[in-house]
Amino acid sequence: MIERRIASIDLPSRPAGLYEPVRYALEGGGKRLRPLLAVQACLACGGTADEAMPAALALEMFHNFTLVHDDIMDRSDMRRGRPSAAARFGSNQAILSGDAMLTLASCLVSQVPARVVAEVTAVFNDMALRVYEGQQLDTEFETRKNVTTDEYFEMIGLKTGALLSAACRIGAIIGDADPATADALAEYGMELGLAFQLRDDWLDTFGDPATFGKPIGGDIVNEKETWMLITARRESHGELDSILAEDLEPQEKIRQVTRLYERLRVGERCDAAAAEHHALAVAALDRAQFSDESLKRFFVDVVDRMASRNI
Repeated sequence: MIERRIASIDLPSRPAGLYEPVRYALEGGGKRLRPLLAVQACLACGGTADEAMPAALALEMFHNFTLVHDDIMDRSDMRRGRPSAAARFGSNQAILSGDAMLTLASCLVSQVPARVVAEVTAVFNDMALRVYEGQQLDTEFETRKNVTTDEYFEMIGLKTGALLSAACRIGAIIGDADPATADALAEYGMELGLAFQLRDDWLDTFGDPATFGKPIGGDIVNEKETWMLITARRESHGELDSILAEDLEPQEKIRQVTRLYERLRVGERCDAAAAEHHALAVAALDRAQFSDESLKRFFVDVVDRMASRNI
Protein backbone atom coordinates (compact mmCIF):
# COMPACT_ATOMS: atom_id res chain seq x y z
CA MET A 1 0.00 0.00 0.00
CA ILE A 2 2.77 2.42 0.90
CA GLU A 3 4.67 1.70 -2.30
CA ARG A 4 1.54 2.29 -4.36
CA ARG A 5 0.83 5.58 -2.60
CA ILE A 6 4.42 6.76 -3.05
CA ALA A 7 4.24 5.95 -6.75
CA SER A 8 0.95 7.85 -7.04
CA ILE A 9 2.25 11.12 -5.57
CA ASP A 10 1.27 13.70 -8.18
CA LEU A 11 4.41 15.60 -9.12
CA PRO A 12 4.40 18.28 -11.84
CA SER A 13 6.07 17.37 -15.12
CA ARG A 14 7.75 20.77 -15.51
CA PRO A 15 10.36 21.89 -14.90
CA ALA A 16 11.72 18.39 -15.33
CA GLY A 17 15.06 19.44 -13.87
CA LEU A 18 13.38 20.09 -10.52
CA TYR A 19 11.04 17.10 -10.26
CA GLU A 20 12.95 14.32 -12.00
CA PRO A 21 15.49 14.01 -9.13
CA VAL A 22 12.55 13.85 -6.70
CA ARG A 23 11.07 10.92 -8.62
CA TYR A 24 14.52 9.34 -8.87
CA ALA A 25 15.05 9.55 -5.10
CA LEU A 26 11.63 8.13 -4.26
CA GLU A 27 11.97 5.30 -6.79
CA GLY A 28 15.26 4.19 -5.24
CA GLY A 29 13.48 1.82 -2.88
CA GLY A 30 14.65 1.42 0.68
CA LYS A 31 12.97 -0.18 3.66
CA ARG A 32 10.04 2.30 3.86
CA LEU A 33 10.46 1.81 7.60
CA ARG A 34 9.38 5.29 8.64
CA PRO A 35 6.03 5.34 6.84
CA LEU A 36 5.43 1.75 7.88
CA LEU A 37 5.96 2.62 11.55
CA ALA A 38 3.59 5.58 11.28
CA VAL A 39 0.81 3.51 9.71
CA GLN A 40 1.25 0.59 12.10
CA ALA A 41 1.35 2.86 15.16
CA CYS A 42 -1.91 4.43 14.00
CA LEU A 43 -3.51 1.00 13.46
CA ALA A 44 -2.26 -0.23 16.84
CA CYS A 45 -3.96 2.71 18.55
CA GLY A 46 -7.30 2.30 16.79
CA GLY A 47 -6.89 4.48 13.70
CA THR A 48 -6.90 3.59 10.01
CA ALA A 49 -4.21 3.37 7.35
CA ASP A 50 -5.94 6.02 5.25
CA GLU A 51 -5.84 8.48 8.14
CA ALA A 52 -2.13 7.90 8.66
CA MET A 53 -1.07 7.80 5.02
CA PRO A 54 -0.48 11.55 4.40
CA ALA A 55 1.87 11.69 7.38
CA ALA A 56 3.52 8.41 6.36
CA LEU A 57 4.23 9.79 2.89
CA ALA A 58 5.50 13.05 4.41
CA LEU A 59 7.94 11.14 6.61
CA GLU A 60 9.26 9.15 3.65
CA MET A 61 9.56 12.29 1.52
CA PHE A 62 11.44 14.03 4.35
CA HIS A 63 13.71 11.03 4.88
CA ASN A 64 14.66 10.94 1.21
CA PHE A 65 15.23 14.70 1.24
CA THR A 66 17.80 14.21 4.00
CA LEU A 67 19.50 11.43 2.04
CA VAL A 68 19.77 13.60 -1.07
CA HIS A 69 21.43 16.39 0.92
CA ASP A 70 23.54 14.01 3.03
CA ASP A 71 25.05 12.50 -0.11
CA ILE A 72 26.04 15.98 -1.26
CA MET A 73 27.62 16.82 2.09
CA ASP A 74 29.37 13.44 2.34
CA ARG A 75 30.38 13.47 -1.35
CA SER A 76 28.77 10.02 -1.74
CA ASP A 77 28.40 8.75 -5.29
CA MET A 78 26.27 5.71 -4.45
CA ARG A 79 22.95 5.26 -2.70
CA ARG A 80 20.98 2.01 -2.54
CA GLY A 81 23.15 0.34 -5.12
CA ARG A 82 22.91 3.06 -7.80
CA PRO A 83 24.27 6.58 -8.35
CA SER A 84 23.15 9.11 -5.75
CA ALA A 85 20.91 11.95 -6.92
CA ALA A 86 23.89 14.30 -6.81
CA ALA A 87 26.00 11.94 -8.92
CA ARG A 88 23.15 11.41 -11.38
CA PHE A 89 21.94 15.01 -11.77
CA GLY A 90 24.70 17.18 -10.29
CA SER A 91 24.94 18.78 -6.86
CA ASN A 92 23.18 22.04 -7.70
CA GLN A 93 20.17 20.26 -9.13
CA ALA A 94 20.08 17.81 -6.21
CA ILE A 95 20.16 20.65 -3.66
CA LEU A 96 17.20 22.39 -5.27
CA SER A 97 15.23 19.17 -5.68
CA GLY A 98 15.95 18.32 -2.06
CA ASP A 99 14.52 21.68 -1.07
CA ALA A 100 11.40 20.86 -3.10
CA MET A 101 11.11 17.51 -1.29
CA LEU A 102 11.12 19.27 2.07
CA THR A 103 8.28 21.56 0.96
CA LEU A 104 6.36 18.62 -0.50
CA ALA A 105 6.72 16.83 2.84
CA SER A 106 5.23 19.84 4.63
CA CYS A 107 2.33 19.87 2.17
CA LEU A 108 1.64 16.20 2.83
CA VAL A 109 1.67 16.72 6.61
CA SER A 110 -1.05 19.35 6.25
CA GLN A 111 -3.35 16.67 4.82
CA VAL A 112 -3.69 14.65 8.05
CA PRO A 113 -7.12 14.68 9.75
CA ALA A 114 -8.05 18.21 10.83
CA ARG A 115 -8.46 17.24 14.48
CA VAL A 116 -4.73 16.44 14.80
CA VAL A 117 -3.11 18.63 12.13
CA ALA A 118 -1.70 21.16 14.60
CA GLU A 119 -0.23 18.51 16.92
CA VAL A 120 1.18 16.40 14.09
CA THR A 121 2.71 19.45 12.42
CA ALA A 122 4.36 20.49 15.69
CA VAL A 123 5.89 17.02 16.16
CA PHE A 124 7.01 16.95 12.52
CA ASN A 125 8.68 20.37 12.69
CA ASP A 126 10.38 19.59 16.00
CA MET A 127 11.68 16.35 14.51
CA ALA A 128 13.05 18.17 11.47
CA LEU A 129 15.03 20.57 13.64
CA ARG A 130 16.41 17.67 15.68
CA VAL A 131 17.57 15.94 12.48
CA TYR A 132 19.34 19.11 11.32
CA GLU A 133 20.99 19.43 14.75
CA GLY A 134 22.22 15.86 14.47
CA GLN A 135 23.60 16.47 11.00
CA GLN A 136 25.42 19.58 12.25
CA LEU A 137 26.99 17.64 15.11
CA ASP A 138 28.01 14.91 12.67
CA THR A 139 29.66 17.56 10.49
CA GLU A 140 31.46 19.13 13.45
CA PHE A 141 32.80 15.72 14.48
CA GLU A 142 34.74 15.60 11.21
CA THR A 143 37.25 18.10 12.58
CA ARG A 144 37.51 16.63 16.10
CA LYS A 145 39.58 13.75 17.43
CA ASN A 146 38.16 13.74 20.97
CA VAL A 147 34.52 12.82 20.34
CA THR A 148 33.13 10.70 23.18
CA THR A 149 30.66 7.83 22.91
CA ASP A 150 28.14 9.96 24.84
CA GLU A 151 28.42 12.65 22.17
CA TYR A 152 28.08 10.01 19.48
CA PHE A 153 24.84 8.72 21.00
CA GLU A 154 23.53 12.28 21.27
CA MET A 155 24.26 12.79 17.58
CA ILE A 156 22.64 9.57 16.33
CA GLY A 157 19.67 10.14 18.63
CA LEU A 158 19.09 13.41 16.80
CA LYS A 159 20.08 12.40 13.29
CA THR A 160 18.51 8.91 13.16
CA GLY A 161 16.47 8.29 16.29
CA ALA A 162 14.39 11.48 16.11
CA LEU A 163 12.80 10.56 12.78
CA LEU A 164 11.87 7.01 13.78
CA SER A 165 10.58 8.28 17.11
CA ALA A 166 8.47 10.96 15.42
CA ALA A 167 7.05 8.42 12.96
CA CYS A 168 5.77 6.32 15.86
CA ARG A 169 4.46 9.31 17.82
CA ILE A 170 2.70 10.82 14.81
CA GLY A 171 0.99 7.52 14.01
CA ALA A 172 -0.11 7.20 17.63
CA ILE A 173 -1.50 10.75 17.67
CA ILE A 174 -3.51 10.15 14.50
CA GLY A 175 -4.85 6.93 16.09
CA ASP A 176 -5.98 8.97 19.15
CA ALA A 177 -3.59 7.20 21.52
CA ASP A 178 -3.40 8.26 25.15
CA PRO A 179 -0.29 10.32 26.01
CA ALA A 180 1.43 7.43 27.81
CA THR A 181 1.07 5.17 24.77
CA ALA A 182 2.31 7.89 22.41
CA ASP A 183 5.33 8.38 24.68
CA ALA A 184 6.01 4.63 24.83
CA LEU A 185 5.86 4.27 21.05
CA ALA A 186 8.08 7.32 20.62
CA GLU A 187 10.62 5.76 23.00
CA TYR A 188 10.42 2.53 21.02
CA GLY A 189 11.23 4.48 17.86
CA MET A 190 14.15 6.26 19.49
CA GLU A 191 15.74 3.05 20.77
CA LEU A 192 15.15 1.41 17.39
CA GLY A 193 16.91 4.38 15.77
CA LEU A 194 19.95 4.09 18.03
CA ALA A 195 20.24 0.39 17.30
CA PHE A 196 19.65 1.02 13.59
CA GLN A 197 22.58 3.45 13.37
CA LEU A 198 24.91 1.19 15.33
CA ARG A 199 24.08 -1.63 12.93
CA ASP A 200 24.57 0.71 9.97
CA ASP A 201 28.04 1.65 11.23
CA TRP A 202 28.88 -2.03 11.68
CA LEU A 203 27.68 -2.86 8.17
CA ASP A 204 29.83 -0.11 6.67
CA THR A 205 32.91 -2.01 7.83
CA PHE A 206 31.84 -5.64 8.10
CA GLY A 207 28.89 -5.85 5.70
CA ASP A 208 28.69 -7.35 2.22
CA PRO A 209 28.99 -4.64 -0.46
CA ALA A 210 26.80 -6.72 -2.79
CA THR A 211 23.83 -6.31 -0.42
CA PHE A 212 24.72 -3.14 1.51
CA GLY A 213 24.18 -0.95 -1.56
CA LYS A 214 27.39 1.07 -1.31
CA PRO A 215 31.13 0.36 -1.00
CA ILE A 216 32.32 -1.05 2.30
CA GLY A 217 34.78 0.97 4.36
CA GLY A 218 33.62 4.47 3.50
CA ASP A 219 33.42 5.44 7.16
CA ILE A 220 37.03 4.39 7.67
CA VAL A 221 38.29 6.20 4.58
CA ASN A 222 36.46 9.37 5.67
CA GLU A 223 37.51 8.85 9.33
CA LYS A 224 33.88 9.17 10.36
CA GLU A 225 33.33 9.27 14.12
CA THR A 226 31.41 6.03 14.57
CA TRP A 227 31.09 4.09 17.84
CA MET A 228 33.76 1.69 16.60
CA LEU A 229 36.26 4.38 15.63
CA ILE A 230 35.72 6.33 18.87
CA THR A 231 36.16 3.17 20.95
CA ALA A 232 39.21 2.00 19.00
CA ARG A 233 40.85 5.40 19.35
CA ARG A 234 40.31 5.34 23.10
CA GLU A 235 41.58 1.78 23.57
CA SER A 236 44.38 1.46 21.02
CA HIS A 237 46.80 3.83 22.80
CA GLY A 238 47.59 5.84 19.70
CA GLU A 239 47.72 2.96 17.22
CA LEU A 240 44.56 4.01 15.39
CA ASP A 241 45.70 7.61 15.10
CA SER A 242 49.04 6.41 13.73
CA ILE A 243 47.30 4.40 11.01
CA LEU A 244 45.05 7.31 10.09
CA ALA A 245 48.01 9.68 9.95
CA GLU A 246 49.76 7.56 7.31
CA ASP A 247 49.36 8.36 3.62
CA LEU A 248 47.71 5.05 2.76
CA GLU A 249 45.71 4.01 -0.25
CA PRO A 250 42.00 3.70 0.68
CA GLN A 251 41.91 -0.11 0.55
CA GLU A 252 45.04 -0.43 2.67
CA LYS A 253 43.63 2.05 5.17
CA ILE A 254 40.43 0.01 5.38
CA ARG A 255 42.41 -3.21 5.78
CA GLN A 256 44.59 -1.93 8.62
CA VAL A 257 41.78 -0.27 10.57
CA THR A 258 39.52 -3.31 10.14
CA ARG A 259 42.29 -5.54 11.43
CA LEU A 260 42.64 -3.28 14.49
CA TYR A 261 38.87 -3.39 15.02
CA GLU A 262 38.97 -7.17 14.91
CA ARG A 263 41.80 -7.34 17.42
CA LEU A 264 39.99 -5.02 19.83
CA ARG A 265 36.67 -6.81 19.15
CA VAL A 266 34.94 -3.48 18.63
CA GLY A 267 32.81 -4.96 15.86
CA GLU A 268 31.37 -7.59 18.19
CA ARG A 269 30.86 -5.01 20.91
CA CYS A 270 29.14 -2.60 18.53
CA ASP A 271 26.76 -5.39 17.57
CA ALA A 272 26.16 -6.09 21.26
CA ALA A 273 25.41 -2.41 21.92
CA ALA A 274 22.84 -2.48 19.12
CA ALA A 275 21.25 -5.55 20.72
CA GLU A 276 20.93 -3.68 24.02
CA HIS A 277 18.99 -0.87 22.36
CA HIS A 278 16.82 -3.37 20.51
CA ALA A 279 15.93 -4.87 23.90
CA LEU A 280 15.08 -1.41 25.28
CA ALA A 281 12.83 -0.82 22.26
CA VAL A 282 10.87 -4.00 22.98
CA ALA A 283 10.65 -3.13 26.68
CA ALA A 284 9.09 0.24 25.84
CA LEU A 285 6.19 -1.56 24.15
CA ASP A 286 5.06 -2.93 27.53
CA ARG A 287 4.00 0.60 28.50
CA ALA A 288 1.77 1.05 25.44
CA GLN A 289 -1.95 0.31 25.31
CA PHE A 290 -2.85 -1.22 21.96
CA SER A 291 -6.33 -1.60 20.52
CA ASP A 292 -5.41 -5.23 19.89
CA GLU A 293 -2.45 -6.80 21.67
CA SER A 294 -1.71 -8.93 18.62
CA LEU A 295 -0.61 -5.73 16.85
CA LYS A 296 2.33 -5.53 19.25
CA ARG A 297 3.87 -8.45 17.36
CA PHE A 298 4.58 -6.23 14.36
CA PHE A 299 6.83 -3.92 16.38
CA VAL A 300 8.71 -6.85 17.92
CA ASP A 301 9.17 -8.34 14.44
CA VAL A 302 10.66 -5.06 13.21
CA VAL A 303 13.25 -5.22 15.99
CA ASP A 304 14.09 -8.82 15.10
CA ARG A 305 14.49 -7.99 11.42
CA MET A 306 16.55 -4.87 12.06
CA ALA A 307 18.87 -6.81 14.36
CA SER A 308 19.82 -9.20 11.57
CA ARG A 309 19.64 -6.86 8.56
CA ASN A 310 22.46 -6.80 6.03
CA ILE A 311 21.28 -3.80 3.99
